[in-house]
Amino acid sequence: MNSQFPKINMIGSMAGDKLNVNMQPMRMDSVTANSGVSFSQTLLNAARNLNETVNAPETVMQDMLQGNGADIHDVITAINKAELSVSVATQITTKVIQAYDKIMNIQV
Repeated sequence: MNSQFPKINMIGSMAGDKLNVNMQPMRMDSVTANSGVSFSQTLLNAARNLNETVNAPETVMQDMLQGNGADIHDVITAINKAELSVSVATQITTKVIQAYDKIMNIQV
């Protein structure tokens, strides 16, 4: 190995609990036929989860500034996660609008 590069243990320096700000994973639960949750409630829950993800970088930054165990890498990771979530939400919105336009163009 080249001696010009420092030996950094990336996995060892990352703590998995620093970004725990009560965020749920962005995976959907399995869909059952009789779930009892309406479509509007599902959309509302998705919007709330997106809002929590977008607000998480501010919480992590405050933890970093107060010295509660977070560092700049955790802030950047939270920002990247928020950006990715907004990007996915935007793409989903675009696809839904395109599908709606196609349905409206169907001639009966």
